[in-house]
Amino acid sequence: MNNKVVVTLYKWAGSCGPFKIKIPCGECTLTKDIILDIKKTELLNYPFELIEKDWLSNLKESLLIGGWHAPVVSVNNKIISQGKALNRGVFIQSIIEEFSKSHPIKGNVLYGKSGCHFCIKAKELLKENNIEFTEYDVVKNSVALYEMLPSVKSKINKKTPITTPQIWLDSQYIGGFHELEKHVKIKNLLKQGH
Repeated sequence: MNNKVVVTLYKWAGSCGPFKIKIPCGECTLTKDIILDIKKTELLNYPFELIEKDWLSNLKESLLIGGWHAPVVSVNNKIISQGKALNRGVFIQSIIEEFSKSHPIKGNVLYGKSGCHFCIKAKELLKENNIEFTEYDVVKNSVALYEMLPSVKSKINKKTPITTPQIWLDSQYIGGFHELEKHVKIKNLLKQGH
């Protein structure tokens, strides 16, 4: 499995035969600036390589992956944006989805949201059983949301709606509150020697 996430930006530039692009593209520059800013802020812990290419000089390569209108942005050769300035959320989601394929969630983690009845019950159950955990609010933290979604979808039917909470213990996917309840009950029975 390839652990590297590669972002390719095909900019409105270059030449092909007698054709040469002479007018700079403001949206290409803006897209590059957005990528570099995201790399320093939201995705600081998600390394990726940025490769810049002139669209017209690499026309065949760009067209083969579906990139027909610069700026074209691909993540591991999958087009995520073209023809306009990059959508920040779409880019963040794409990077984290690719990264999650080779970097499973580690430790004890609860993904939830405030006001969620089952999230509150899950946190109470974890605390009652002296299980330390890291909590992420997926409504307020988009990075956590985009980390949780592909990790859960890889464990369940892709068409099954995802609810909160979603829980990992000892780096193993548990599921929601009811699965946590069963898991804790079995662990406690095993500790008692039953």
